Amino acid sequence: MATEHHVENPAEFVFEKLAWAARDLGRVIVPHPERHAGQAVPVVRRITIADLREALRQGVQDMGAFRDDVLFIGIIYPLAGLLLARVAFSYQLLPMLFPLASGFAILGPVAATGLYEMSRRREQGEHVTWATAFEAFKSPAIGSIVGMGLILLALFGLWLAAGYEIGLATLGPAAPPTVRAFTHDVFWSNASGALIAGGVGVGFLFAAAAFAISVVSVPLLLDRDVGLWVAIGTSIKAVMANFGTMVVWGLIIALSLALGSLPALVGLVFVVPVLGHASWHLYKKLVA
Repeated sequence: MATEHHVENPAEFVFEKLAWAARDLGRVIVPHPERHAGQAVPVVRRITIADLREALRQGVQDMGAFRDDVLFIGIIYPLAGLLLARVAFSYQLLPMLFPLASGFAILGPVAATGLYEMSRRREQGEHVTWATAFEAFKSPAIGSIVGMGLILLALFGLWLAAGYEIGLATLGPAAPPTVRAFTHDVFWSNASGALIAGGVGVGFLFAAAAFAISVVSVPLLLDRDVGLWVAIGTSIKAVMANFGTMVVWGLIIALSLALGSLPALVGLVFVVPVLGHASWHLYKKLVA
């Protein structure tokens, strides 16, 4: 508990701000179950690796159809990543660089909502531009979508707190003075093994949890407005019913984001739109 003259560490700061957010926003953005009473629970289909290939092909087609419009949106993601990196360098938060960068996999499903909307409108034969992405804010399910975003943001905050504690336990409290010193500490110090194993292992658990609850729920809410908890349950059910295939999909996402981060996150301009559009088409294959 923070006392007078106590300087909060990042973990304490994150938990405090998440509590404030839950208190203040939870009163406003709470899905109303009665609005969805009597709605049929979405039916989950079984899919195969061939469906993953088809979803990726359709994602590439959508990107090709939108061209400049989708690239305009795609450039936002690497710019946001570079801004986070700049903050980490400026405020001597180098040990938090990996948790910040990898956290995109947690927030990605909500960040791609505009891309889902573009694919949805194209399916309906409408004219689509970059401005179409913002039509998602007019969805009747926007409260539930924001609620999903808050859940993923909470997971992201907990991951940052866990990442900080892992760095503290392995590298110590002192921030490395230079990037070179930080690189040495991460890859060649005595703590390297524990740091990498702990960071990757714990990060995987957070990413897997976020993937399970959001891979279907966000596009489902945009498409049908079935209610937040039904959408989350449907997403988990879809993952469990297609466990092996969805593991492959998760690996495709992780590998694509990793490759897209090189060099200097520039590849994300192309990778994120393709994955976003492909995720929409995969949802259409997963949910009847």
